[in-house]
Amino acid sequence: MAGALTDRAVIAVSGPETKSFLQGLITNDIGRLAPDGPLYAALLTPQGKVLFDFLLNEESGTVLLDCAAASSPALLKRLTLYRLRAKVELSLRDDLAVLWNDGGSRDPRWAGLGTRRIAQTSAADASAEYLSHRLSLGLPEGADFSSDKMFALDAGLEELQGVSFDKGCYVGQELTARMKHRGTARKRLLPIETVDENPLPPGADIRAGNLSLGEVTSTYGTRGFALIRLDRWQEAGGAVAQAGEQDLKIVRPAWLAGAAAS
Repeated sequence: MAGALTDRAVIAVSGPETKSFLQGLITNDIGRLAPDGPLYAALLTPQGKVLFDFLLNEESGTVLLDCAAASSPALLKRLTLYRLRAKVELSLRDDLAVLWNDGGSRDPRWAGLGTRRIAQTSAADASAEYLSHRLSLGLPEGADFSSDKMFALDAGLEELQGVSFDKGCYVGQELTARMKHRGTARKRLLPIETVDENPLPPGADIRAGNLSLGEVTSTYGTRGFALIRLDRWQEAGGAVAQAGEQDLKIVRPAWLAGAAAS
């Protein structure tokens, strides 16, 4: 399947100080960005919580941010506030589209996500197919994080190649680094699905027996994501998880293979 992701937008950052401007803001190392190598990153609050996540692409000296269309005006406004006297120009590029196909492996987060690129072209809408593909991999993004609600490491940004721990300062870096080195990131945003065909209850608390495991953060019919305490999930063993009266299956996706309960 190939087509345009119509729920994505493109913000262009250009000018002689583009990379130094972004380096002081985003979670990943802009030095790793190359014309043939996109980068995944996020912009955090000073307290280390995710505001926006996006993919960065480099084209003829301009950095193009592939971001959620619904939050693109807010992201552009936030970048403009941080610009101050930096020699950069920021613009929402309505003439550009994010194209995706499920073949190849040109996505820096996880090879199974397929290939995406930015181009001046029109194509059939593939947003529904991409969402289904992403959910099948249990990979969160955008609205699954709930803006200003979730710490970067709880959101899985480390496992999804979205954080650099040796790049120097950026907004929210101090708390993110502290959570990493003290091992206090005990939660992860995990895919969930109902055991039957009933839809997931949005925002519901998740329990297994007497243990509180976390809460539902986003829903897509019978599937969704929940912020889960890994240690309590491990403690619950084989106990059935529930959101209200709904029996759930909590999945440890392949991209999270390296995360152990703390």
